[in-house]
Amino acid sequence: MRDTLLGRFLEEFFRNKVATGAAMVVLLIVLTAIVAPLVTPQDPYDLTSLVLRDARRAPGYVGTGGYTHWLGTDSQGRDLLSAIIYGLRISLQMGVIAGGIAFVIGAVVGCSAAYIGGRFESLAMRIIDLQLSFPAILLAFVIAALLGQGRYQLIMALIFAQYAYFARTAHGAASAERQKDYVEAALSIPLSPWRVVLKHILPNSLPPLIVVATVQVASAISLEATLSFLGVGLPPTEPSLGMLIANGFQYLLSGRYWISIYPGVALILFIVSLNLVGDQIRDQLNPRLRR
Repeated sequence: MRDTLLGRFLEEFFRNKVATGAAMVVLLIVLTAIVAPLVTPQDPYDLTSLVLRDARRAPGYVGTGGYTHWLGTDSQGRDLLSAIIYGLRISLQMGVIAGGIAFVIGAVVGCSAAYIGGRFESLAMRIIDLQLSFPAILLAFVIAALLGQGRYQLIMALIFAQYAYFARTAHGAASAERQKDYVEAALSIPLSPWRVVLKHILPNSLPPLIVVATVQVASAISLEATLSFLGVGLPPTEPSLGMLIANGFQYLLSGRYWISIYPGVALILFIVSLNLVGDQIRDQLNPRLRR
């Protein structure tokens, strides 16, 4: 039955040519990011391989290392194609790790509030609503500025900025599940509250959470790039896409457009593709949204 449902889901998904193309782009980016050390001509982390006289060279320039910089070089002499691939790798890591942890925290908080009810539910949801009233970028910026630059600090900032979306979605889905007969039957056995939440309510609340997760991974990547661009995300030594765009921003007026434009195009392509895939999954999981 699962194979049949999965087959039908994939068949319907691939009927949408736009979503199929977006999924192929996402898959290509993910695979390229995974095998980045094997496909890039230069390791942008290796400072000893950088030559300053190769800095800010136009696309197609043959560098000191003997290989062609197809997308040019940045202000530090790094091969821009290599830096973009490694930047996509970092963005993917940040998005998946931060989104995954925020998913777990938000799902547990939302489902627990729906199950326990009473004052705990009211207090938890008021805190969630208060947090959702602020833009995610503002919350992430404040937390990142307080914690300082670094991967772990940035992940914590992204988690804090995003878990509320999962909590609100999980609470809405779990509140509907809480009233169903199978939950009442599980309580009459009786089972422990945590077992009811984790084995009965949470699994049946996953479809809307999966849709939110797809969107929030793209949002986390966008937030990471924005924070790095503003100087409170990853340190300058790590080729984040946001950092690459920031490094080349000052050279736009001098004609060296490639330093910022190419990383920006890669970032936009990745985020738009993820959003298109998420929209198609949402339409399939919620029949009322189908055209």
